[in-house]
Amino acid sequence: MAQAPTIAEPVVVAATLPEQGKWTYDDWVKLPDNGYRYEIVDGVLHMAPPPDFIQHQKPAFELATRLQMFVKKNKLGLVGVAPTGVRLPPQSVPLQPDIFFIAAGRKDVRLGRYVEGAPDLIVEVLSPSNWLYDRQEKFQAYQDAGVREYWIVDPRAQTIEVFALEQGAYTLIAMARVNEHARSLVIPDFEILVAELFQE
Repeated sequence: MAQAPTIAEPVVVAATLPEQGKWTYDDWVKLPDNGYRYEIVDGVLHMAPPPDFIQHQKPAFELATRLQMFVKKNKLGLVGVAPTGVRLPPQSVPLQPDIFFIAAGRKDVRLGRYVEGAPDLIVEVLSPSNWLYDRQEKFQAYQDAGVREYWIVDPRAQTIEVFALEQGAYTLIAMARVNEHARSLVIPDFEILVAELFQE
């Protein structure tokens, strides 16, 4: 007796893919939901495997939890985490920041299927597979979109870099090391001891 055909995972055929620099939203929505993170910046496709739990997810969850508790207690706005899509001007394809904060009362940011507009704060936790992407392409995209503050958490170095938008460009205002506190400018009085993100 012949076996019934099985339903296969969607396959992306290389010959059908757009050239780098020409990827669109319509191309992006056709990509498979296979655990990889697909993002497009200026028409260039970037792909990252699922993040490491200890090196990435654990510190990201710890920071997001503490930020959420502080923001909720003080009624300061909204905290979101990946894989929430955030569509930044002028990009057509949403990115997925690890953590983001939107201040209360922002009329220019719309919430729906995606967050439409630039958050006030974005945090990326570096992974071995995409650390350069977070430091270059995403750095530029967040700067161009007007994200007021950008944190880069480096699990290997156990540091948090805090960048503030000044006259349209990011300036490194603090490099918090493992026994130091990282402090936000856009969320007054919020700070975290770097070591707390990496405790066993």
